[in-house]
Amino acid sequence: MAEKLPPSPGGGITPLQQMLASGTGAILTSLFVTPLDVVKIRLQAQRNSLLQRLSRVMAVLLFPASGKCFLYCNGLMDHLYVCQNGNGCTAWYKAPGRFTGTLDAFVKITRNEGIRSLWSGLPPTLVMAVPATVIYFTTYDQLRDYLHTRMGSWNHYIPLLAGALARLGAVTVISPLELIRTKMQSQQLSYRELRVCIQSAVAQDGWLSLWRGWGPTVLRDVPFSALYWFNYELVRTWLCRQAWLDGATFMVSFASGAISGTVAAVLTLPFDVVKTQRQIELGDSEVTAHGSSKPSSTWLLMQRIRAESGTRGLFAGFLPRVIKVAPACAIMISTYEFGKSFFQKLNQEQQLRGL
Repeated sequence: MAEKLPPSPGGGITPLQQMLASGTGAILTSLFVTPLDVVKIRLQAQRNSLLQRLSRVMAVLLFPASGKCFLYCNGLMDHLYVCQNGNGCTAWYKAPGRFTGTLDAFVKITRNEGIRSLWSGLPPTLVMAVPATVIYFTTYDQLRDYLHTRMGSWNHYIPLLAGALARLGAVTVISPLELIRTKMQSQQLSYRELRVCIQSAVAQDGWLSLWRGWGPTVLRDVPFSALYWFNYELVRTWLCRQAWLDGATFMVSFASGAISGTVAAVLTLPFDVVKTQRQIELGDSEVTAHGSSKPSSTWLLMQRIRAESGTRGLFAGFLPRVIKVAPACAIMISTYEFGKSFFQKLNQEQQLRGL
């Protein structure tokens, strides 16, 4: 049964203003969540069983023969940070010390290395997170408004479809860039050498080789996005009705984002475990100069995880994923909605002055 939702502040602003709002949200989210990931990487570094815990979502560290490969995720997206022969990794991987827990790690890192160390992973995060988030959120709003206009009324399935399509588009655009950036980090290539490397890969394996790892990413991110936006619009509508509001406030958006992000994170956790291992395999192949090796398929990875760890292995990292995704989604969507409201009011004031 289609019904009208409280108006979203997305109307009345330009795509450029939507991009500015989403970019600001991505930066603020990274600022808040990056310290959590830095601490988790350091905690993981002092454990002896890292290689048996690759399915953990927070931060995974490999020790290949020729370098280190970090899987870094800040709640908005995941990306590989590759260190060749330990170079350029001093901010990421120092002597881990002895930490008894998350709070103890925060205190000791701040005291011994300075508070700036908690944001040591921020630059590589922003390089990919900001453009990916801008494409994703702007595309979602444009698709949602387009589908709403075509259908003539609001339907609960519009956010689900728009969210899935927007994420599919963002992943497809960003995936080759992520692979190229990983190659440049792992092999220290110049732009000219990179072009030759890409041409060689395309000649050998075809254009689809630039989208290695696309499948597991889509398998996790598209269902997550569809569930997230579907639940976000429902929760936002319900909270607005309970509070007798005509439109969502900052706190309503914040709570709606946290709740919908948690639900989507839990339901897509098995896909996240598989995607994490697949990214590590891809990063390891680049670091060890075996980029032509074929990584395990998604289905084989799921079978291997289930054989080694049982069904519970597909739900590894439940609490860390929820702890990270919930606040990241809340901060991102509330900042984004606030930015759109700001631009909407600005445009209205400009129109009034023009009369």
